[in-house]
Amino acid sequence: MTIAAILTAAGTGSRLGNGRPKALALLVGEPLVVHAARRLCASGLVDQLVVTAPASHHAKVVQALGDAEGIEVPLTVVAGGENRQASVAAGLAALAPEVHIVLVHDAARALASPDLVRRVVAAVLDGHGAVVPGLPVIDTVKQVMAGSAGDPGASSAEQVVTTVDRSMLRAIQTPQGFARELLDRAHRAGAARAATEDTAATDDAALVEALGEPVWVVPGEDDALKITTARDLAIAELLALRASR
Repeated sequence: MTIAAILTAAGTGSRLGNGRPKALALLVGEPLVVHAARRLCASGLVDQLVVTAPASHHAKVVQALGDAEGIEVPLTVVAGGENRQASVAAGLAALAPEVHIVLVHDAARALASPDLVRRVVAAVLDGHGAVVPGLPVIDTVKQVMAGSAGDPGASSAEQVVTTVDRSMLRAIQTPQGFARELLDRAHRAGAARAATEDTAATDDAALVEALGEPVWVVPGEDDALKITTARDLAIAELLALRASR
């Protein structure tokens, strides 16, 4: 089975607040996209890597990956779309025809380990067409009534409808793994959703679910946190430094 990875790295990183695309934010001296790509390759399972980059920073992403050690598989950098779904679609279009399994990973989850990659791929090879890593939700989760906050200038209190049973909830991570045929079909069927940020799928598994096809969850890992804010980046820095000791 030929396996490819699409690494989404086209986000603006506005919430990170460091004046550059998120994928180029530095973590222990190297861009997030380099950390994520290196760990994908370190799994020993990836035969092709396609990275989606901001069109305005395409050359910088190419340079960062080209200068990095440990990324030794065929590499293509393509311009990403207006949202994550559109970026993944651009990555799919760049895959070699012989690819049978596709991993979709976010550069923002730069510390996802090679073992996590292997766990996802093993489940796909076991016959599960769509596989996502996930962690049990540990917080109490409450559903609130729509519009119950009232006047934004007054109290921000929202009325609780119910407490959700968290035993059946999972916080989903990446990389997500798919049979190539299924992922292609899901993107074709859901292509119209990518027209706006409001309707675009936030992960590829949602497009598979919309087809009525099953999605399976394997255990995720705490270190595969999504880096969105400066606080997240600081936590990831501590995790990366701990791992290097």
